Amino acid sequence: MTIAVIGSNMVDLITYIDRMPKEGETLEAPNFEMGCGGKGANQAVAAAKLGSQVMMLTKVGDDIFGDGTISNLKSYGIDTSFVEKVPGTSSGVAPIFVDSSSKNSILIVKGANQKLSSNDIEQASDQLKKCSLIVLQLEIPLETVYDAIQFGNVHNIPVILNPAPAVKNLNFELIRHVDYFMPNESELEILTGFPVQTAEQASKAAKLLIDQGMKNVIVTLGHSGSLWVTESHTKHIPAYSVQAVDTTGAGDSFIGCFAHYLNEQKDVVDALKMATAFAALSVTRKGTQASYPSADELKEFIKAESTIIK
Repeated sequence: MTIAVIGSNMVDLITYIDRMPKEGETLEAPNFEMGCGGKGANQAVAAAKLGSQVMMLTKVGDDIFGDGTISNLKSYGIDTSFVEKVPGTSSGVAPIFVDSSSKNSILIVKGANQKLSSNDIEQASDQLKKCSLIVLQLEIPLETVYDAIQFGNVHNIPVILNPAPAVKNLNFELIRHVDYFMPNESELEILTGFPVQTAEQASKAAKLLIDQGMKNVIVTLGHSGSLWVTESHTKHIPAYSVQAVDTTGAGDSFIGCFAHYLNEQKDVVDALKMATAFAALSVTRKGTQASYPSADELKEFIKAESTIIK
């Protein structure tokens, strides 16, 4: 029942600001923190903190960040047998700016993540074949993503694809074979060219992808919850009402939690409800992976919440 995360890692350089500076302006920022992130690593950590067995395929640089990233993954019990250093290459980094309203702006430098190739999938194939779920994002080369999808299809392993950061040139003939396609509203808008400002618009845009052959489209809508759209139905999962402190990594927390419960229980609606609670609790804390709750903390949060969705 191992989850394989084939994806990125980053070192998060988080600056907390009152507002973004104007061009040519220098502002003092009240606080700075550094931590491990990257969409792939975040999703792997979220699932691992809930008790999943997780193996990760990723690349790190031969700099000080590389050793730290490997140690961090190991600290959560993640199998790092296929985490490799790339000589002469920097690790991926993500400068993140979080303003006083908890909204964030993020830059990414892919670094060694760009070196994760189809050959790495082949080298890990014996272990990958034993996995029960594959989780992918788009912070690694597209060809690697496509080959990972094909690997999952050939070996009957369900595949989750989080199309982030969104790119317009995705090959839909290949990605329509994933089992769960999980964009947020802005990614869905980029991918479809359809406005996504409301849940109704998100549903219509998701239907465009279903019409192209997608099996399941799950759209994360932030404080509006999420939508699960298939050919036959649309299900809305409302969000929890919480006081957000830092939304960085919230989408990754949702996907990692969803992967854990889907893999464990095979119930999409229950997995979505748990992921909704997990993400809600994460945004009440600062940081990325550091904000992700344990299974016990998640249970306590759900128990305490009077607005829990039944």
